[in-house]
Amino acid sequence: MYCVKEIFQVQTEVKRSKFISFLVPYNQFKIVYESLKAQHPKANHIIYAYRTLNKYKQIVENSSDDGEPKGAAATPTLKQLQGANLIESAIITVRYFGGIKLGVGGMVRAYSSAARAAIESATLTPYEEMQEFRYSAPYSQQRQVEYHLEQCGISDIKREFKSDAVTWILQVSQSQLIKLKGLLV
Repeated sequence: MYCVKEIFQVQTEVKRSKFISFLVPYNQFKIVYESLKAQHPKANHIIYAYRTLNKYKQIVENSSDDGEPKGAAATPTLKQLQGANLIESAIITVRYFGGIKLGVGGMVRAYSSAARAAIESATLTPYEEMQEFRYSAPYSQQRQVEYHLEQCGISDIKREFKSDAVTWILQVSQSQLIKLKGLLV
């Protein structure tokens, strides 16, 4: 399985209809979706599809056609995510109608190719399951710990400040955890 760590954007055009597709990490999906609705108030449709894991490590899939004919937009987009074996990822496609009706088959092809273009433009990384790791250190070591977190590429960080120490609550992959433990000794 694969995932993406950053947002990728591609624009395609089919019979003057403009499709702007965004491949986003699932943890940014809601923010990006709301932002796109605000940025594109004149768009005819903003469809999405995503794949994520629930707490039981089962794949959860969801999609929305946003007024397009049922199965003509979100389903082909979801199939592209499945075909690329992407997890913890979402595709959001903004469509501006170009004046020429595509028909259901044409829409399926257009949304499918827009999603595929977004995936092909992306840098896919192998999916690694994240786990929580807690680490406490005195305030005098705070800068050093923060430096090590940056060196390991750890960005999902919560901090608790106590009277005598700082506790970091991290979401890390197994490889990040091994590297971090080596630096913290």
